[in-house]
Formats: sequence, C-alpha cells, structure tokens
Amino acid sequence: MKISRALISVSDKTGIASFARALERYGVDIISTGGTAELLRKEKIPVREISTFTAFPEVLEGRVKTLHPRVHGGLLYKRGYPKHEAEARECGFEPIDLVVVNLYPFEKTIAKPGVTLAEAIENIDIGGPAMVRSAAKNYESVTVVVEPADYDSVLETMRDNEGATTLKLRERLAIKAFIKCSNYDRAIANFLNKEQTTEASFSISLPLVTKLRYGENPHQSAALYGDFDQYFEKLQGKELSYNNILDISAATNLIAEFDEPTVAILKHTNPCGVGSDVDLREAWEKAFATDKQAPFGGIIVCNRPIDELLAKAISEIFSEVIIAPEFEPEARTILQKKKNLRLIRLTTAPDETRSTIDIRSVSDGLLVQDSDGANAIPQNVVTAREPTQSELASMLFGWRVVKHVKSNAIVYAGADRTLGIGAGQMSRVDASRIAIWKAQEAGLSLKGSAVASDAFFPFPDGLLAAADAGATCAIQPGGSVRDKEVIAAAEERKMAMIFTGIRHFRH
Repeated sequence: MKISRALISVSDKTGIASFARALERYGVDIISTGGTAELLRKEKIPVREISTFTAFPEVLEGRVKTLHPRVHGGLLYKRGYPKHEAEARECGFEPIDLVVVNLYPFEKTIAKPGVTLAEAIENIDIGGPAMVRSAAKNYESVTVVVEPADYDSVLETMRDNEGATTLKLRERLAIKAFIKCSNYDRAIANFLNKEQTTEASFSISLPLVTKLRYGENPHQSAALYGDFDQYFEKLQGKELSYNNILDISAATNLIAEFDEPTVAILKHTNPCGVGSDVDLREAWEKAFATDKQAPFGGIIVCNRPIDELLAKAISEIFSEVIIAPEFEPEARTILQKKKNLRLIRLTTAPDETRSTIDIRSVSDGLLVQDSDGANAIPQNVVTAREPTQSELASMLFGWRVVKHVKSNAIVYAGADRTLGIGAGQMSRVDASRIAIWKAQEAGLSLKGSAVASDAFFPFPDGLLAAADAGATCAIQPGGSVRDKEVIAAAEERKMAMIFTGIRHFRH
C-alpha cells in the first residue's frame, strides 16, 4: 500500500522531524496536531492542521481534536471494497495511509514524586489510542507507528517498494500497536485502582524478552517477559538461565542498599557475604571471608567498575555470573578466559532496576504487593545502654543485608562486613545457630559484633544465643508480645538494642 497521506501526532518528538522530511520527499500529504504541527512548521515541512482536515476546531483545551468521522473514516474504510469506497466518497473521507502516534506520557507522569490525581487524569490519552486502534484494525491498508524506533524500518520498506509498505511490516506494527494500547490502559487502571482504593481486577501484559532453555529444573519450560534487558547487558558467557535471572535480580536489589564501594556474593538469591571498602579487593576479601564454601557457582555483584586486581581475586573461584556497572579492559581480559562465565553490565543505577511491585503465583491466582522499598532505618533505642558509633554502624550494615536474606533470617555483622548469615530456617534460634556455626567455620570472631534479625525475637532465647556468641548489640523490628522479656535479656547482658518498627520477611 503506497503511502499518500499521513497523520502525525506525537508526545515524544525524537526523530519526528527527520521522519516527516523523508515522508515529504515521497510526496506524502502530512496532517498534524498542536505541538507536533508547530515543530514541523519550524522545520519548514509542509503540514496541514487537523482542524483544517476535519473542518472542525480543536475544543475543550485539546481534549477533542482527532475524535472526528473524517479521521476515523479515513483510517477505517476498507480499500477496494465497493460499499466502503462509495460511502467514503459520499462522506468526503480522504484516506489516511499512515498514523504516527505515541501516547501522552501517563507512566512518566505518575512516576513523578507528588503527582496529583488530577495531573494523572489529564495525561490519559483518548484520541491517540483511538487512532492507533483504528489504524491497527485496518492494517491491511494502513501503517501504524507507535515508537520512534520503527521510523527507519518504515522508511526502508518505502524505499524498497516505491513509497509503499508491505503487509508483513503493517501486520507487525499493528500487533505492537495493540500491545502498546493494552499496556497503556493497564497502567491507567492499576494507578486508579491504587489511588481510589477501589476493588477491581488486576491484569498484566508484558512483552516476551526470550524463551529460556528451561525453568528452575530441566523438566520445566520457561520464558522471560518484561523490560529486564533494558537494565542488564550480557557482555560474554552462556545464555542466562531462569535461576541466573532470579539471582541477578536479587543481587542488584541487595547492592542497591549500599552507596559505599561494596562487593556481595549470593547463592540461590541469599547473600553469602557482603563487604565494603574503598579498596575493592579488600571489599571482596571481607565478603568472601564470610563463607568460602557457598560461593562456589554463585553470583558476584559490585557497585563499582571491576578493576584488574579485583578480577584476579574473583577469578580464583568458579562463579556463574559477575555483575558490575563496568569492567575495565584488563579485568575483561582476565575474566574472559572463562568462556562460560556470564559477565553482566548494569546499564542503570542498581536502585533503578527494582520493580515497584512483587508478583507471586499461588494456586490458580496471583499475590500482588508493593515491593519492599523501605530504605529508611528508624532507630529507636530500647535499652538503657546506647550503642557506640561503631556498634551503630555494625547494626545498620547488618540491617541492610538481613532485608535480603530468606526468613527466618539472622545476620552477624561488623561496621563494613558480614560475619555470619543464617537463612531460611523454621526457627529463629536455628537461623542464629547456623550463622554462628558459619562464622566459626570461617574462623571469624563474633566478639563485639551486631546481630540483625529480619523479624522480632519471639522469645529471649534467640537474643541470648547471640550474646553468648559475642554480639554486643542487636537490631530488630520489635513488636513481640514478649518484647519486655527480650529487652530485659538484653539489659542483663548489657547489650544495646534498637527497634526499627519495620519487618523484612522474605518467604
């Protein structure tokens, strides 16, 4: 289908002037709206205002401008179908062969801090999705473009087909357009559902990133959906597995807790060790010293570019994945010797990789919650003895790590490192015992350490076990019916203790 007339109305004006100029060279009649028309005129590209095309003014502050029979008639009538052709002539419909629309930036609007409901509603596009749907429905004759990334493919196809587009291209762009509209409507519905606290259904639709070889186990099929690949770039190594992707997400969520140079090691999404130091090699040594057995086949993440010294150190053990914002050339040379090792470059800041919601499957349904983004650490000292500055630093370090350990979770920590980690136990005392045993196995002393617990100590026994191991201070949410007994046990052992009032269960 040769393109003779195009309707262009875009909020994201990236590349639109160059695209329109190329259309002009093909003799395309360009119709446009508002700011887009103004931009094209400034670029000296001939353009007709939509109000001239429809013979009807834009009204209601632009809310109604493309919702007109001449627009949708020009998009929807079936070319070559006698009944439609006759009605189009009778109604004066001029065919529109190309629609270029990207929608009002609703999702960017609601992402702004302090956005009001009124602001969000004003950024709900009506005319745009209507035009996109009309064009996509009639893709046998009409080309629809909803993303600047597709401008080049349209122009290349026109170049190869004497100003026409192919059915294959139109079909692909129509599918993309319907997905775009679906996601747009879903974002609006989910936002309003949350803002209005109205009971409604929850729906989700995500683009396929890639099919995976298998899931958690070889007999399970799996695929990755969403925007995962916008945050991570694989520089080398085998394709990512289902379990790799889970670990990468867990690793970046953990490292996002730290502003100071930090290295963390994870296995099966649980931290094995975390260390901070201006010298990344030292940070690695602190993390690795916590547990020298579990990291085999694990994930390493660093919030600074990996240099040659760090690469030499971490190359001494077998790892599945190494994640960093960058790898210096010398480091790449060392790590690339292990061809199966997956090197992952973070393309954004770690905190930008965090999802705002957690979704988990249950029997024939989904559980949906806000992600655990509580980064502030309230510090309510509940013991007579205040923690020293060193103890406070150790408590806060442990608290940032324990948030990412499966429950029941206990972390023993110093001011810049983990010393013992107990994860995923049915009893909090058992989690503490495992953390103590891990520290003993690693040859690390817990004398003067801080103990962090993801949930309250239900009985004094867990706290007393920590004190017996050498901990001099504790940080926990509080909230147990036996808090007074736990506080009394801390006083008896002359421990300082902080209640945060925030629990960090990870089931």
